[in-house]
Amino acid sequence: MDHTAAQLQRLAIAPQQLQDQRIDLTPDQRHYLCDVLRLAHGDRFIALNGQGKLWLAELLPNAAEAVTLQALDEQTELAVPMRLLAAPPKGNHFDQVVRSVTELGVSHIVPLISQRTLLRPSPNRIQRWQRIATEAAEQSHRQIIPQILEPVLFSEGVTQDKDGDNWQRYICIVDAAAPNFLHCLSQAPHWQRHTGVAVMIGPEGGWTDAEKQQAQAAGYQAVSLGQRTLRAVTATYMAVSVAIAHLELQTAYEGGTVCTKKSP
Repeated sequence: MDHTAAQLQRLAIAPQQLQDQRIDLTPDQRHYLCDVLRLAHGDRFIALNGQGKLWLAELLPNAAEAVTLQALDEQTELAVPMRLLAAPPKGNHFDQVVRSVTELGVSHIVPLISQRTLLRPSPNRIQRWQRIATEAAEQSHRQIIPQILEPVLFSEGVTQDKDGDNWQRYICIVDAAAPNFLHCLSQAPHWQRHTGVAVMIGPEGGWTDAEKQQAQAAGYQAVSLGQRTLRAVTATYMAVSVAIAHLELQTAYEGGTVCTKKSP
């Protein structure tokens, strides 16, 4: 992608909106492009379908449609998918969690209903979180829009990601005796293209002993995020950041792009 295209506004479209290079814009999209951004006939933007494909697009005269000019080649996604299973805190704190972890690169977000979870998300709230994820994906130049899955009970969540034998699974707990999360990541088997990582973060009240035992029985390794006790939201940011930083560093080593210190 050239520098000019990289500066263009991005707009997520549903796959069915694209027919034979024509994009049928929704009223909200037309309002955003024409009234908010002040784009007009002939102006360009980048359309993404949220499933990995992007196109350079141009507005047509009637402003209700756009046309794709060319497919764009861009790679901003992680080498493997990352799934976050988190117990939403009360209030609107999970809005920012969804926004931030989308920017960081998470591919799936699962609201987890544990024994001490205070918030039971409604369908409207799930839809709101999906809109937030879409906006964050556009802003952060993601190719994939994370899926906000339906809330699941803890007992279902611990088995939800077992669609691949090579997934690495971690449950973050408050226990100084538990192995450090970063150390466990560094000792994990070599990342492969068909592997993924799942990270589970509990509610403000923490996990019950039964939940920790159930998760470990399902293949989740109990890990610590350090010696300090973190709020659930803070723990989520830290766990996701540590996992993604480790993954991207390992990918950089494989690609030979890691910086090395020059001798004086």
